[in-house]
Amino acid sequence: MKKSIILALTLALCFLFASPLLAQDQQPSQQPATDEQEKAKAEREKNAYRLLDQVIDEAQSLRLVENRVRIQINAADMLWDQNQGRSRGLFASAAEGIAELNRAPATNTNNRRFQVGPDGGNFGPVPQQNMRVYQLRQELVLTAARHDAALAYQLLAATRPPAPTQPVTADARAPRPIVTSEENLEQVLLGRIAGLDPKLAAQNAEQMMDKGQFPSTLPQVINQLYKQDADAADKLADKTVKKIQASNILARPETSGLIQGLLMAGPRPAGDSKNDVPNTSRPPVLGQSAYVDLLSTVVDAALKATPSAQNNQRTVNVRRGPGQVNTPPAQLTDAQIESNNARRLLGGLQSTLPMIDQYLPSKASLVRQKLTEMGMNGQTMNIAQTFSGLQGNVTTDSLLQAAATAPQQLQARMYQQAAYKAIEEGDTDRARQIANDHLTTTARDTVMQRIDFREMAKKADGARIDEIRQSVLRLQTDNEKLDLLIQVAGDVQKSNPKLAVQVLEDAKQIVNHRAASYDNFEQQLKVAHAFASVDPARSFETMEPGISQLNELLQAASVLSGFEISMFRDGEMSMQGGNGLTATISRFGQELAVLAQNDFERSETLAGRFQFTEPRIMARLAIVQGLLGVKPVSPRAVPGNFGENIVTRP
Repeated sequence: MKKSIILALTLALCFLFASPLLAQDQQPSQQPATDEQEKAKAEREKNAYRLLDQVIDEAQSLRLVENRVRIQINAADMLWDQNQGRSRGLFASAAEGIAELNRAPATNTNNRRFQVGPDGGNFGPVPQQNMRVYQLRQELVLTAARHDAALAYQLLAATRPPAPTQPVTADARAPRPIVTSEENLEQVLLGRIAGLDPKLAAQNAEQMMDKGQFPSTLPQVINQLYKQDADAADKLADKTVKKIQASNILARPETSGLIQGLLMAGPRPAGDSKNDVPNTSRPPVLGQSAYVDLLSTVVDAALKATPSAQNNQRTVNVRRGPGQVNTPPAQLTDAQIESNNARRLLGGLQSTLPMIDQYLPSKASLVRQKLTEMGMNGQTMNIAQTFSGLQGNVTTDSLLQAAATAPQQLQARMYQQAAYKAIEEGDTDRARQIANDHLTTTARDTVMQRIDFREMAKKADGARIDEIRQSVLRLQTDNEKLDLLIQVAGDVQKSNPKLAVQVLEDAKQIVNHRAASYDNFEQQLKVAHAFASVDPARSFETMEPGISQLNELLQAASVLSGFEISMFRDGEMSMQGGNGLTATISRFGQELAVLAQNDFERSETLAGRFQFTEPRIMARLAIVQGLLGVKPVSPRAVPGNFGENIVTRP
């Protein structure tokens, strides 16, 4: 549990404080008048829908059903506001394609993996082909849920895979999934439609609980329903607590995600009205009475925890044939399962100790005593407090305060982020002090280098290009040189655009060669992105050789398909990704989408330079999405489980 929580928070920090270079939007030098903005928007939409029609027509020639389905889903999403009837037809066609894939015999059935779903739950062993179909189905249902809740449920039913005709015996030792893939998708969908149709979501949530399911997205449903019908929300909340209490939560680890969502934010303030609901990612869900009842139930269950045995159940990778698969662990008894779940519930309670002190003072000492007995030193609580303390309040001071109380494994990373934040705020002296006081070796050197970059960039406006080049020559790697040049160009862009272009020309010379790795392609795209706001024509010039080389690599991949790589099937490239080449094509599409905001025709022309139909469609679709401001649906938006995901009985 400790390792997974630390990893999750570290990844969150990396995402939160990553360099904003590639995420910058192109900013115009002057704000145009409102009527000009409307005219430009109308022109972008006209170009986008024309190009989308071309994509839809071209997609009809695709042989792989999964490729056609992916285009239909994205096209339906973007057409909804313009032509709902056509959009519904495309959603229906995508559903028919998925149903066709469901009827096809599964391949590689001996190469099963224990899949993890969008909410972190274990799906059990799933053949690779079935997992691809599940991902497409998930995209279809959740994309439709953006627009029409009833339609999303219709598509869910229409694409439900057939039940297995015979039990699977090859993985008899496999653990029973926390939830099935079908249940998991229903739970995610429930959370997605909560804001669109709270009453329908509440009705479906009750039906799921009546079937013995405990959807982790129920807190979202209750909060959205509370804004529309407070009495109905209170009834649903009370029913939820009673259902949890009536079950044996130690034998039902799938309740953990729901429990976390209900307890983490505390109870609703007394006399709370629907207009007082906090606009946070985890607003309070339960009234005080229901909250205390649930908290008491969870505390009583957690106090049953006993020290763990050394032979804990784990999943390991072993080599079986040409690929790696997860070998299922040995079977656990019911008593072992309940003991494991009690320990994890106890660990999760560390973050709610203040609530236990306030609402269950008679049990607070028992919880602390049990934590001490189990050797739990408050690390989970510190991690939760660290993360919650950063929400919406990311400053150098808040990061330093969080780092001071963070677990030791996270402190260096957080102090490094505090130094980066100080640099971002323009206080390089403070950043240098943080690095010297709290960081060692590589981390300190990295911060110092970034400080040097910032200070050189500050001086750049008054510097000659020769001085900047001398600074660049002292750097060791191409990435360091590019980072400095792009930093300087960004800082002098407004005050000295001529110097910005000169600096970026030097950056362009660094990447002006055939890519020898995917990192080289990414370097080219960084330079192209930096040019977009100062000289878009040079952006196109930087990207064009990369597209030509990608054409060569795609041709080679098609020849080698089935030998060294397997991204082509039936002579067609799968758009579903999973390899560096497809990911690189997507990145080129994203940058073309940025450039299309100001030069649609050249962006469209460059996208047409892809010789294979599939990457050409991918690039054009990215341009359309960029022009319309539509982002593809992301399934990973479900709160994690209370404590840790738990593998249950076979």
